[in-house]
Amino acid sequence: MASQEIETLSAALARLPGLGPRSARRAVLWLVKRRTKALPELLGALEAVRDTLVECEICGNIDTRNPCGICADPRRDGKAICVVEDVSDLWALDRAKLFTGTYHVLGGRLSALDGVRPEDLNIAALLTRVESGGVDEIVLAMNATLEGQTTAHYLAERLEDYPLRITQLAHGLPVGGELDYLDEGTLAQALRARRPLG
Repeated sequence: MASQEIETLSAALARLPGLGPRSARRAVLWLVKRRTKALPELLGALEAVRDTLVECEICGNIDTRNPCGICADPRRDGKAICVVEDVSDLWALDRAKLFTGTYHVLGGRLSALDGVRPEDLNIAALLTRVESGGVDEIVLAMNATLEGQTTAHYLAERLEDYPLRITQLAHGLPVGGELDYLDEGTLAQALRARRPLG
């Protein structure tokens, strides 16, 4: 039997995505065995994240500065905005280094079952960005799920009165797949083959 402190740490780690109870216990055991070096490093990294990360007021990305490094980068094409569901999707697309525009994080997707409505997402800020002018293209990079495609169609309807091109990622993405788990080749293909929506 492990101590209550170890069980509490295991339970906390098991709540992280991709870690179940067994993986969490293995991680805790690894940390305990290396507690003089690994634990202080982990604690320092967690404290740095807690103390320095902020949400970008423009796009919703998570970074150590506001606006984030992507929005503040003068080399980025401000005329193209890639709309994603979550920060993990933004990071996955930007890792591929194929999109030179900026991003917009919705903070989720429409879902009647989960009670997620349009006003629960960061849609108003996207419309404000479009209304301010200078945007030529919106790339709807929603996950290839029913909720993701519902969200994309809703956004396309909200944006249809603006003078811009609305595109979406190619449907070569696997149905039910999430951007964060796709390899860079698949993401590259999807971005290159984007097409007008509707």
